Amino acid sequence: MALFRIDRRTPLTPAEAWRRLTDWERHAQGVPLTRIVVETPPPSGPGTVFVARTGLGPLGFDDRMEITRWEPPAGGAPGVCRLEKRGRAITGWAEIEVGTAGKDRDAKASSGEGAPQEGASGGGTYLVWREDLRVRGLPRALDPLTARAGRLLFGHAMSVLLRDRTR
Repeated sequence: MALFRIDRRTPLTPAEAWRRLTDWERHAQGVPLTRIVVETPPPSGPGTVFVARTGLGPLGFDDRMEITRWEPPAGGAPGVCRLEKRGRAITGWAEIEVGTAGKDRDAKASSGEGAPQEGASGGGTYLVWREDLRVRGLPRALDPLTARAGRLLFGHAMSVLLRDRTR
């Protein structure tokens, strides 16, 4: 499986960053040629199922996901959402972690584990996206390339989701 991690900082509050990162339909704005349909009624939580359809016309694939852990940030504790990928073409898992940035997170960011976003110095919110995915039919020898592509694609998606939509 291709394991990757993306670390970010944002001046948003943990609650607002969580809200934006778990707006499942909006993820399609950051992933080219993709649309997302949530198959279960709101609100999101364990058991919520959604499908990301990526493709052009009849050529494409479905990335079916189910939320298995849903703990929004509260009382200073970080929030964690875990998704299990259960599609025919893509399997694995993804985790989104959102919490109040602090000195321990700042040290990790400056050590190269993740760089703060512009304008996010001091305070703010840290974000971690971890994903381990497998593309059926793709040789494991290509896992490093798959992980790199995942970091680029989902890093872009995070940027789109966190962007101020009022501009």
